[in-house]
Amino acid sequence: MKTFINFIIISAFTLSFFCQNSLASEKIKIGLIVPLSGKNYIMGERIIKSIRMAVNKIDDNRIEIIPKDTRSNPIDALKVSKELYKEGVRIIIGPVFNENIKYLDDLKDVTFISFTNKLINNPKNVISAGVNAISQIQTIKKFNDKKNLRKSVFLIPKSEFKKEIETAINFTKIRHKEVFYYDREPTKLTKQIEDLTKYKIRKNNLKDEIKRLESLSFKDKERQIQKLKKRDTLGNINFDSVIIADFDENLKSVATSLLYTDVSSKRISYITLNQWFDPSLLKETSLHPIYFPSINKRNYEIFMKDFKNTYGIDGDQLSFLSYDLIGLVYFLIYENNFKISKKIFYKKNKFKGKIGIFEISKNTITHQLNFYSIEENKFKKIF
Repeated sequence: MKTFINFIIISAFTLSFFCQNSLASEKIKIGLIVPLSGKNYIMGERIIKSIRMAVNKIDDNRIEIIPKDTRSNPIDALKVSKELYKEGVRIIIGPVFNENIKYLDDLKDVTFISFTNKLINNPKNVISAGVNAISQIQTIKKFNDKKNLRKSVFLIPKSEFKKEIETAINFTKIRHKEVFYYDREPTKLTKQIEDLTKYKIRKNNLKDEIKRLESLSFKDKERQIQKLKKRDTLGNINFDSVIIADFDENLKSVATSLLYTDVSSKRISYITLNQWFDPSLLKETSLHPIYFPSINKRNYEIFMKDFKNTYGIDGDQLSFLSYDLIGLVYFLIYENNFKISKKIFYKKNKFKGKIGIFEISKNTITHQLNFYSIEENKFKKIF
């Protein structure tokens, strides 16, 4: 009997040891589909370098990253994804460009973590990991509530991105006064901003008031008239903030048009979307302060420094995001006892990355972002 018990114990120990070794040797295969040739190959190379940094940081030799070249087109994206599927891959990071995801629903058993920030009309098996409009407007809503801004006007360009903004407005239920759509073409834009701000009416109000005072006789007449002549318009505006859903030179054009119509950022709050700390905005002092939601600036700067020190080249926004995506996927697999399944992106969860906090629920990723202002030639963190 004793011999039999010893045999059971030895057998159990042997089986346990075998299972542990088997688990330790079992690879965690993660696909990576990015442009590695053509005009966008540098982008893909930076992403691979960033992912190598993340894998080294995690330090688990079970992780196996299998990169493939999408050549920046949807047909190749599907083709290489099928190759990965045959190799047993069920989670793929990529593709980079939103237009390259359109055929990926052919591989329904594969979950794609795309770099895109667009949420609308994506295949069900594609999860957008970029900093999307919902995440940004949720953060703006938090700022508006803190400042008691209740009459925001959304300024949205007539572009493909407008549907993303409209969806985010409805989803977050942010309080606002109206949504105003504009053309990016400069001459049309100026006229549209004049209409929005009732610039000509306020301009005429000023002329009429100067004429009225000139027709009167009172002690302080000349001083009041001279004071009015220093102004550009007269009259209130019926909103307390603008949320400009634009970037780069287009953003500056809108803000400059507002300034031209005598609606400065000293009078109302200028709020915009994630600007990735565009240094050119620091020079636009006449437009300051400008407020925007964004990723964690300190972590961004540390990552960029580490990337430069490691590889001798500058990183970019996608390499920063890709660093977090490896950590995110590994964390979710770890939470699921190292079993890869589609359910890991469906269950409610949170992951703290370099960008900030990723919130995962029902195959959707949103981000808890920080909020910054641009003033006094600096980016200042508000929360």
